[in-house]
Amino acid sequence: MKFIIVFVALFAVALAAPRPEAEILRNDADVGPEGYSYSYATSDGNQGEEQGQLKNIGTEEEAISVKGSYSFVADDGVTYTVTYVADENGFQPQGAHLPVAPEA
Repeated sequence: MKFIIVFVALFAVALAAPRPEAEILRNDADVGPEGYSYSYATSDGNQGEEQGQLKNIGTEEEAISVKGSYSFVADDGVTYTVTYVADENGFQPQGAHLPVAPEA
């Protein structure tokens, strides 16, 4: 019984150990008055990119339209990717791991 208690305690300590910090491998950005883009990658497998563009500049309907994606490595070791659009219709993510709403 003592062995099990010691084993569980050591297992808990191992799980609580801090993960090493990720290093930034790439961090690019281009920002202008009518749009922007950026991308990044880290040593732990995370990466992303996004582009934004102003639409209907100078009108009452002026808005920004954004397209992008990001990927991350989850605790299960699987890399998940989300692509998205954010515009006048809201945030619209897509990914193989995300649930899909039924057709109306």
